[in-house]
Amino acid sequence: MKRLIIIALSILILSPSFGSLFVYASFKINQKEIAKTICVQRKLSFNSCNGRCELQKSIKKYSENERKMQDSLKDKLELVYVQSTAEVSFDILPVIEPKENTSALFEKKPIQASNLVYHPPV
Repeated sequence: MKRLIIIALSILILSPSFGSLFVYASFKINQKEIAKTICVQRKLSFNSCNGRCELQKSIKKYSENERKMQDSLKDKLELVYVQSTAEVSFDILPVIEPKENTSALFEKKPIQASNLVYHPPV
């Protein structure tokens, strides 16, 4: 089940990069019909175009649409970047002066010395 989800998500992510491939594949599937009905040179007796002019138009149209989408995404990204500015303010902190030593360690003299040596566990 996880593999199917991974494959489906991968196809969704990679599908925009295969857009021109899809345009070309749909052209090849319908090339005869395009050459008979849509092609500019269809009425010529020696037609060498075979609908390639329409293929070029559709690929150009696809690339322009893709470029417009990328430009709009860049504009949105810049807009988000501009909106996410933050103000930083610095405050002056008062100086903290040390107090007298109130620790119990410094009030009494040591009673005895320790002869223990640290041994790591075996």
